[in-house]
Amino acid sequence: MALTLDDVKRVAHLARIAINDEEARATHAQLGGIFDLIAQMEAVDISGIEPMSHAQDVVQRLRDDAVTETNQREPFQAVAPQVDAGLYLVPRVIE
Repeated sequence: MALTLDDVKRVAHLARIAINDEEARATHAQLGGIFDLIAQMEAVDISGIEPMSHAQDVVQRLRDDAVTETNQREPFQAVAPQVDAGLYLVPRVIE
């Protein structure tokens, strides 16, 4: 994608950024470098590479799935405003 100096000025105007000609030229050069880097990255053949969820092959340590708290359902429901068949009743918020 070819980016012109007028494009830079237009985007700056749309973003409500005051930019003079010198800043526009500097920004144009920086954006050109970014677009060149993107083009280099797109040129790399990644067809044989499997997608990764993380840059390192790490596995999370998992703890045993064991109950550590006692069942306190009855005391909690005893102080609840409304309970029906073991379920908490709440006011309707969407009609």
